[in-house]
Amino acid sequence: MSSTLAEAVSDSVVITKRNLIKVKRVPDLIVFATLSPIMFVVLFRYIFGGAINLPPGISYAEFLLPGIFAQTVVFGSTVTGASIAEDLQKGLIDRFRSLPMSRSAVLIGRTVADLGLNVISITVMALTGYAVGWRINSSIAEAIGGFLVLLVFAFAISWLMALVGLLVRTPEVVNNASFIVIFPLTFASNAFVPLESFPAPLRAFAEWNPVSTVVQAARELFGNVPAGAPVPDVWSLQNPALYTVLWTVVILVVFVPLAVRAYLRTASR
Repeated sequence: MSSTLAEAVSDSVVITKRNLIKVKRVPDLIVFATLSPIMFVVLFRYIFGGAINLPPGISYAEFLLPGIFAQTVVFGSTVTGASIAEDLQKGLIDRFRSLPMSRSAVLIGRTVADLGLNVISITVMALTGYAVGWRINSSIAEAIGGFLVLLVFAFAISWLMALVGLLVRTPEVVNNASFIVIFPLTFASNAFVPLESFPAPLRAFAEWNPVSTVVQAARELFGNVPAGAPVPDVWSLQNPALYTVLWTVVILVVFVPLAVRAYLRTASR
């Protein structure tokens, strides 16, 4: 059944609402979505805070929080794949298939709803970060830009995870597969320690790792880079917002069609 753009948007809104209502009725999702960020902020702040040497003029809290933001929203995007795999297991995808609705609405509704969960996580982390010493030292517009960079990148990763969920079909495998990919990306970055401490090969990887540029862009937009700090000597970290946007566009261009195609093949079985 063909559908117009307006119908696709309307159907996506309905599916988004359905997923958000599910979150409301399963409070465990909200509990863990809020407790995990608090735990990460507090533990990293006070465990690594005294061990990391930073340039003068910046506290570890201000260095850390953009990295924790990036780690949490990227890991949070795995919820998309696990939720889709769970819907496949329970037969909900077959029910959606029987309805006169846009085929892309299920995936759009899922990724947009999970974007809402990331907004909740970032809000909780920001409040916790403020309590442990993090501050925004830029304008309101720049701060909003910092949060948008984080959320837009996480939205793109959600589409990658949606494809994984459609291919592997079980939430447990989605979690294991995503951990193998996302864990090294987040920790082999500038999220928690300066890149100067990395061995040369790992540093080269980290400098072009999109997670590093997401973190760097957020730090700059939040005003968490001290005045007089050395300018990075690689293009990606000199232009972190642009590099992140380029990665976001590439991920969406590649994985949105692949995920929709995988959904159509799955729904046709």
